[in-house]
Amino acid sequence: MGHFINVGFGNIANADKIVGIISPEAAPVKRMVQSSKDSGMAVDATCGRKTKAVLVMESGHLMLSALLPETIAGRANQTAVREEGHE
Repeated sequence: MGHFINVGFGNIANADKIVGIISPEAAPVKRMVQSSKDSGMAVDATCGRKTKAVLVMESGHLMLSALLPETIAGRANQTAVREEGHE
């Protein structure tokens, strides 16, 4: 069963499919995000706010979030620990 986490504003992502969570500040990441938007592989979950984290998914999609990478990672870890306790 997949672990789902809130990536902000009621948007949910499958934590099992996340390859990495990165900050969008570096120029290479900005280029990667723009390329993903141009090719239709970006999922914008920011609700119009500033992108603070980019989730790289197994499928090659990028999910943009207005939450900090540390916040998302903490939520993913909490969900994984909770699920392990119930198995």
